[in-house]
Amino acid sequence: MKKVILLVAFSITWVFFLTAQDSGTDQKPVNSNRSLLGYFILEDSRPIRNPYESGILIDNQTNVIPTAKTLEFVIQHRFGSLENGFSDFLGIYGAANTRLALNYSITDWAQVGFGTTKNYKLQDFSAKINILKQSRDKKSPVDVTYYGNWAIDARDKDFFGEDYQFSSRFSFFNELLITRQFTDWLTLSAGGSFSHFNAVDTLVDQHDHDKIALHFLGRVKFSPQSSIIINFDLPLQIDGLNSRSDLSSHYNFGIGYEVATATHAFQIFAGTGTYLVPQYNVMKNDKEFFKGTGNIFLGFNITRLWSF
Repeated sequence: MKKVILLVAFSITWVFFLTAQDSGTDQKPVNSNRSLLGYFILEDSRPIRNPYESGILIDNQTNVIPTAKTLEFVIQHRFGSLENGFSDFLGIYGAANTRLALNYSITDWAQVGFGTTKNYKLQDFSAKINILKQSRDKKSPVDVTYYGNWAIDARDKDFFGEDYQFSSRFSFFNELLITRQFTDWLTLSAGGSFSHFNAVDTLVDQHDHDKIALHFLGRVKFSPQSSIIINFDLPLQIDGLNSRSDLSSHYNFGIGYEVATATHAFQIFAGTGTYLVPQYNVMKNDKEFFKGTGNIFLGFNITRLWSF
């Protein structure tokens, strides 16, 4: 009887062992597409390598989210305009704006962040989500990425008029970005955004509450570490949404050079955007790149990654 019990126990153990082996062999990778919807519809489709070197390109967000448990430190800096030439060293001695930010990847497809900006004393909270990733098997031909933020203007309340409320400080930005890597050296993106400001009547300037804009960015890679980068933002004047045509903001154009390593990316460029937080560039930019050096500003971005 004891031998029979041992034989049965041995047989059950062996069956469980074989079953575990089989299930482990047949099991698909968990969310190998590294995207929100990829978990449900593209779980066996591996994504291509990141088509951009960092999560920011000049004034725009890219589709890039570093791997889970990665901290990204961002420095954005804009000098004064080129209007005075070398008398203020191409704007380097002029008035400047700076933003510092930390972003953390919760998963391979979701990132949250916080930034602080000199002008307007902006404090912004952000989220980025890869909805789909371009896959190597071509089941997904593009990346689809959501980016949104909530910014708080921390200046004195006198800037917000007589009907001041704390919510008057708030502005919001929401964007859906489509990205495709066409070749190893060419990547292009296009997106649409909606910006909203709770308050518009200030002592400094006036603008609409809401603005829809189109965004275009791209990278031409000409060496393992170096690329030409470009971005273009086009705010739209829409009847019924934008009440005053005299408050229409101008396009934002930027072009520059990027060099990157595994953990760093450095971009230097010339452009019109100086506000550093996207809804402010969309709503307030009054410069046009191709209408004189007074509209052109030198700037740089630096990103640094730490994995935990």
